[in-house]
Amino acid sequence: MLDTLLPILLFSALALAAIGAVKRVRLWRQGRPSPVPLLKGLAAMPRRYLVDLHHVVARDKAMSNTHVATAGGFVLAAALAIIVHGFGLESAILAWVLLAATVCMFVGSLFVARRRRNPPARLSKGPWMRLPKSLIAFSLGVFLVTLPTAGVLPEDLGSWILALVLAGVVAWGLGELFFGMTWGGPMKHAFAGALHLAFHRRPERFNEGRSTGLKALNLDNPDAPLGVETPKDFTWNQLLGFDACVQCGRCEAACPAFAAGQRLNPKKLIQDMVVGMAGGSDAKYAGSPYPGIPVGEHAGEPHGPIVARQGTALVDAETLWSCTTCRACVEECPMMIEHVDAIVDMRRFLTLEHGNTPNKGAEVLDNLIATDNPGGFDPGSRMHWAADLNLPLMADKREAEVLLWLGDGVFDMRNQRTLRALVKVLRAADVDFAVLGNEERDSGDVARRLGDEATFQSLAKRNIATLAQYRFERIVTCDPHSFHILKNEYGELGGNYEVFHHSTYLNRLIEAGRLSFKAWKGTSVTYHDPCYLGRYNGEYEAPREVLKALGIEVKEMARSGYRSRCCGGGGGAPITDIPGKQRIPDMRMNDVRETGAELVAVGCPQCTAMLEGVVAEDRAEIKDIAELVADALVEDAAPGGAGKTRRNAEEVAL
Repeated sequence: MLDTLLPILLFSALALAAIGAVKRVRLWRQGRPSPVPLLKGLAAMPRRYLVDLHHVVARDKAMSNTHVATAGGFVLAAALAIIVHGFGLESAILAWVLLAATVCMFVGSLFVARRRRNPPARLSKGPWMRLPKSLIAFSLGVFLVTLPTAGVLPEDLGSWILALVLAGVVAWGLGELFFGMTWGGPMKHAFAGALHLAFHRRPERFNEGRSTGLKALNLDNPDAPLGVETPKDFTWNQLLGFDACVQCGRCEAACPAFAAGQRLNPKKLIQDMVVGMAGGSDAKYAGSPYPGIPVGEHAGEPHGPIVARQGTALVDAETLWSCTTCRACVEECPMMIEHVDAIVDMRRFLTLEHGNTPNKGAEVLDNLIATDNPGGFDPGSRMHWAADLNLPLMADKREAEVLLWLGDGVFDMRNQRTLRALVKVLRAADVDFAVLGNEERDSGDVARRLGDEATFQSLAKRNIATLAQYRFERIVTCDPHSFHILKNEYGELGGNYEVFHHSTYLNRLIEAGRLSFKAWKGTSVTYHDPCYLGRYNGEYEAPREVLKALGIEVKEMARSGYRSRCCGGGGGAPITDIPGKQRIPDMRMNDVRETGAELVAVGCPQCTAMLEGVVAEDRAEIKDIAELVADALVEDAAPGGAGKTRRNAEEVAL
């Protein structure tokens, strides 16, 4: 009986799964073309799945082991079940391996069931709650029907009733794990996820790589869409990536906007894109909603607008403008989905096509166009803060070892203190540097994150043309946003430079013995990792090494390093100013209080502004790393002090 039923069940499930796969691929192919190396991607998929993906999954050791046991056991058991029971290859050795695979899967399934008994709030419920039962049914059913093949039980298991019961159990598991993998259900992520890794739009992220720069729009092509208006305007592999979401909610737990009660939940956003791709409403969504917006109020279809000016839409505009682009969601995603790319793509359409940038967004973009800086200040006043410093200009020198990129912090009195401190340190180390002065323009970061790709490219191309007039070895800046955009986003437009954040460069000066310090006698210190330095560019150690060189022992916050909480200052968030239940910088200052530190070391003017904006009597003091280094200098002992011979780039490799 079972010998007849099992092949029918297995091949029926495979046939239905194949039909579902074709339908799923058609949904993805609604998106815009995106050339990918198909064979190379498929060949790379096993390593990406087993190594690169598990580097992220392994951050939760228990779930990593559970996933290895369950998923690994399932893949092996499914393949062997088709060979042994589908094709009838009665090999005792294969049967025993199949039994071992089902046992491994069964054990993993028990851990999944235990987790689902009292799941954390970030996990989606609904259909996901039945997944442990389906995993157990498949592993247990295949185990029992394989016992005769392994010679443990007689070939005739007994009555037809028992055979039918076992077939039913196997069919239950097959329905969820094979049929549901391509037709929709909790296991959909396994099929879509594998292909997503193979055809990822950022293949540079694999093999311990990094890829965080936004992709440029082709503004010279009149037929190219300006951003994303409808789900089908995404590239096909972006739609594939949305479908790979496992709804684990790790992005939700990491999102500062969600924690602040703003109308953003990255997991819900991705699921809304899946709804739009297939057509329908979010009524069946079983996870946490956007704060303040109940489930069931959003709907859409592939050719309909994602954000509608009137009526029902997939997403509210406030959801997109709540994002700080901190990439915490991307960093935590075990399927390596690119949430921030999608958000900026949708912002581009709202800004470029509708001019729909909320609150002060339109004013800031107008200022950038008119004055080359977001504050609308007179471009000729860019160097007023440094009138007494006699800073060397590139226009006069024509070449220098270091081009010091000042950024728009020159118009902010607080950041001017940081810049003055950095200049003091560079001079103490006898660094050959110069500035662009009034020739420097805004890097374009704010414009790009607000979706104004045209203004960004205009600023970038003009800056690139200016930089091309001079010779320098590297650019140094105290602004992680300028650092990131000069290093990672100007290249597409023809500007390729060696760029250093000032903490990295200061650390190199210290390692080269070009700076000397007094003993630290200050208060306890914690360090806040800027998103655009840490998660965007992987620089976590250099700032801490600088502080260590000063004699400071850093009291780490619970959320630090790659899990650092955003200050709320990125992505134009202070400009769009979407309200929530609390402010993101207030939450970050609570993290500081938990350490007991009296001073927060920072490395970003935006972070300084946001954290100093916290109104509280017990607020810790905020100081940039450059200020701490400048305060600790023993200038007479420094290589750049009086009577010292100047060192050049050939003597000390920086």
